[in-house]
Amino acid sequence: MQVVAGDLGGTKTLFCIAECEPGRTHIVRQQRFECADYTSFGDMLRTFLEAEKQSSAVACACFGIAGPIRDTPLGQYVKITNLPWEVNSEVLVREFGLAQVRLINDFVAVGYGIELLGGTDIVTLHAGEPVPRGPRAIIGAGTGLGQAILVWQQDHYEVIATEGSKTDFGPADELQLELARYLMHRHKRASYELVLSGSGLVRIYQFLRDRNHVAESPVVVEAMLQEDPAAVIARAGLEQNDPLSNAALDLFVAIYGQQAGNLALTAGATGGLYVAGGIAPKIISRLASGKFVRAFTDKGNMSDYVRAIPVQVVMNPEIGLLGAVSAASRLSSRRVQ
Repeated sequence: MQVVAGDLGGTKTLFCIAECEPGRTHIVRQQRFECADYTSFGDMLRTFLEAEKQSSAVACACFGIAGPIRDTPLGQYVKITNLPWEVNSEVLVREFGLAQVRLINDFVAVGYGIELLGGTDIVTLHAGEPVPRGPRAIIGAGTGLGQAILVWQQDHYEVIATEGSKTDFGPADELQLELARYLMHRHKRASYELVLSGSGLVRIYQFLRDRNHVAESPVVVEAMLQEDPAAVIARAGLEQNDPLSNAALDLFVAIYGQQAGNLALTAGATGGLYVAGGIAPKIISRLASGKFVRAFTDKGNMSDYVRAIPVQVVMNPEIGLLGAVSAASRLSSRRVQ
């Protein structure tokens, strides 16, 4: 039976048609879309399905979407966090003739995808001592910051969406206290997403620049006018050819580790902490340098507890799509039964 699945972020969307059988899933067709090129989710989905007239063969669909999903009497509804779009599951059912549509948070999709990853899809930062079927947690910085909790249910992990990225930023030292004040002055509050995201890395860079931490490089300034500023800062920091970018990346990684540890404690994630999102694979060498794990485990009298929790980085950029396929497959199986 065929299903359609999608992974919608603030910048790009991946769609696929998958053939699902018991114990086996085969991707029939996959396509990437730039969100900026479309006026709505429906327009983008229509373009994908009409390319090969596939919609008539599709039974069920599941879409992982960056935003909080709400159940309403008229279907599931989501207002996408970083786009001016709204999506309703029942509208999609009627518009595309689908039997059933499920909307899930994009990090719920990531959570479902964890169990489908192979050896090359994961880099271990800290081995720990995982508890079999213990709770797991996922954190991931990209356009925004995602967080989710996984709990074992019968034969698989069920994923609980959170909006933990919007929680208040908790400074861990004097420099971070200054950063919190800097954010509050400019944004009226300081949240983790304001720090741990692509735009958050830029804010950290600007904070260090404005406090005269180190001189700004004309080369980096010029590059930021031509490219994504966060990508420029990350690249210069990794290459260590610009002290300001290097300091910004170090501070970003430290705070990333701190919040990952906070999430692990909150979730009781004895089964492991996974770092996903678009940024982590690009800065994996810095994450693996030790600063992330030191911040992760620095939890006072709970440090020993956190040290037992494995930390792994997800390197597969299509994990959200894999998770949406898995959820669509289960949806399809329930219909058959």
